[in-house]
Amino acid sequence: MDFAAPRVSMWKAYLQLFRISNLPTVVADILAGALLSHRVVGDWSLFFLTLLCSSLLYLAGMVLNDYYDVEQDRRERSERPLVCGAIDIRWAGRLGYLLLGAGILVGWLAGYYGFVASQTAYAWRPGALATVLAGCVVAYDGWLKKTAIGPACMGCCRFLNILLGASAATSASTSDSVFLIYFEPAQLVAAGAIGVYILGVTLFAQTEARDSSRWRLFLATSLIVFGIGLLAVYPGWLPREDLSIRASRVPLLASVIGLLITWRCLRCIPQPTSANVQVAVKTCLLSLIILDAVIVLAVADVSYVVGILGLLVPNLVLARWISST
Repeated sequence: MDFAAPRVSMWKAYLQLFRISNLPTVVADILAGALLSHRVVGDWSLFFLTLLCSSLLYLAGMVLNDYYDVEQDRRERSERPLVCGAIDIRWAGRLGYLLLGAGILVGWLAGYYGFVASQTAYAWRPGALATVLAGCVVAYDGWLKKTAIGPACMGCCRFLNILLGASAATSASTSDSVFLIYFEPAQLVAAGAIGVYILGVTLFAQTEARDSSRWRLFLATSLIVFGIGLLAVYPGWLPREDLSIRASRVPLLASVIGLLITWRCLRCIPQPTSANVQVAVKTCLLSLIILDAVIVLAVADVSYVVGILGLLVPNLVLARWISST
């Protein structure tokens, strides 16, 4: 029994470093993007390659986040794996960039597989998006996190993540417009809605380790509401033949979810303590899976909606053991 304890502690340290409890949100993003593009998951091999790419980039982002923040965490979060010595700091830096490189490689591999499988002219998109997304991850973790444009960079990461899921597409589900980077308008609006939502959540959480500014929290809440508002109207950009019979319910469901999230966020403004803000941030991150399910509701069979909502189970279970922030 004495020999097992350190091993369990090491595993938990890595799971905390990876913020593994948030990984189901990455799966939800990729599945939502894929269904925006295809309405069904036709090629599961291609889907899993894009999912693996996204997951590797997410894990890299979490590791590099702690690597670059180690001095701040020494002051504010002494329980973090790198600060308490559970994981070597230099090894964490190498691991983060190894994961980042692997994610880019898998992205280009997904593009190559897509070209071989369907000969589509847009097979380069998964690799290109993975490369840009990796650049955003490094920029956010290394330089931009503490700046005014840091939240926008994080929102861009989620925007690109949705598009990564949609990128493994046939020419029938793409646009010919270079100004739309060869995506359909509805794909860009839905991805933009999630991006703006995460921009607001990141701004909300930017000072979560200490008491936050009430004006910052109010602005962040407004951005969160705007993102959900975009999500409510995104079905209007879809071709009529692509709408599911449940598309008309999207505005109502988005409005209900928006009200619940707004209520949770607004409760922090009178008492902007670290504890209150962290609870609101966890609620917003958990709700991301539900928002992805709302995207899918407008375009795909209800079984996919249920599948995405099912990701709430591992999200909630893991969050009880591994902190999501």
